[in-house]
Order: sequence, then C-alpha cells, then structure tokens
Amino acid sequence: MTEKADIKKFSRSLIYVPIVHTQADMGVLGKLIWRAGLHKMGETVLKRKASAIDQIWTTIETTINRLDLVYARVRLYQDSLPVCGRELEIVQELAASGSRNHQLLLRMIEKGATLMGTESGELLIKEYELSKRIVDAGNASRTAKMKTHPKTLAESLLKDRDRYIAHRINHTLCAGDTGVLFLGMFHSPEPFLDGDIHLAYPIEKPAGSAGQ
Repeated sequence: MTEKADIKKFSRSLIYVPIVHTQADMGVLGKLIWRAGLHKMGETVLKRKASAIDQIWTTIETTINRLDLVYARVRLYQDSLPVCGRELEIVQELAASGSRNHQLLLRMIEKGATLMGTESGELLIKEYELSKRIVDAGNASRTAKMKTHPKTLAESLLKDRDRYIAHRINHTLCAGDTGVLFLGMFHSPEPFLDGDIHLAYPIEKPAGSAGQ
C-alpha cells in the first residue's frame, strides 16, 4: 500500500544525465581553456583527457538509446542553453561545430522531443565573465591571489543557476511528461525541484547532487 502511494505522488519524471563539457560545447571560452591547459599540461595529457570525455559521451548516447522514451512527451533541458527564443538555432550551431551533446539533442528532437530554454542568460554571462577572468589570470601566482573570491562567487553563481534551472523545470514540465536534463556534474538543482517530480539517474548520481 505504501509503495503504491509513493508512486502516485509523482506526476512528472525527470531523467538527470550528468555531463562533461567538451571544447566544442564552450565556443570561444573552450579555446581559451584549451590553450591554458596546453601550456600547463601539454598536448599528450590534453588529448588523453579529450579521449576519456569522448568515451563518456559514448556511454551517455548508448544509455539514452536504451531508455523507453515516448518522445512526444519528452522535454529536453540543457546545461548553458538560455531562455532566449533562439534555443534550436544555438543547438544546431554547436552540433555543427562538433558537440556530441548537441548532436544528441538534435537526434532526440527529430524523434519528437521538445527543446526547452533552460538557463538565465544573465547568469550565464556572469559565469562566462568570471571564467574568462580566471583563465586570463594566467600564471599560478596571479591565480592564487584571486582564488578565494572567484571561488566563492563561482559557488554562488552555480547555486543561482541551479535554482533557476529547477524553476524552469517546475513550471514547464507538465503532468505525464518526462524531462531529460543534461547538466554538468557539479550542479545540484534537486533541492529546488517540486515534490511531485520523480528523479531518475540512469548513469550515475552527479558529484554535486543533493537530495532525492
């Protein structure tokens, strides 16, 4: 009796897919991060990391393909995709640049899934500016001097983004629908989600995840 009652309290489902960003996902910032990493770690290490990330995306694609999704009732929520009216165009551009994440989104859209603007453009701009400052800091001594404040600010921005993402899902995921959320591993929107949303982790629970 209790198990049936627990099932009935959920009217919506959200599949949480933790992701790792590739250079293609991040545009100009991705190039800056690649150059900084090249200087710090060398090309061999960077290529090894890129290969590992590529394997993660193969696992994600395989997992999504195995899910029994009714695509007409699926809503897609994507890390760093702002609510702007150009959501599909942004996904198409990043897919064309080689982003496996966005190529997967397009395949799911072709099957009938609905793409949703997910993030606040204002918060994304703030995070971009902060990330660029940290990358531009360059050498280790300058980075060390600015480490404390940017870290605190980054944590605050991440929490604000999580709150906004959860707000979007709460207000756009309809009863009977399934949301698929592609979100970086250090996010934690769970505490801000409505109680009637059932969370599923088909791959693994994200590192930053808290709650259900």
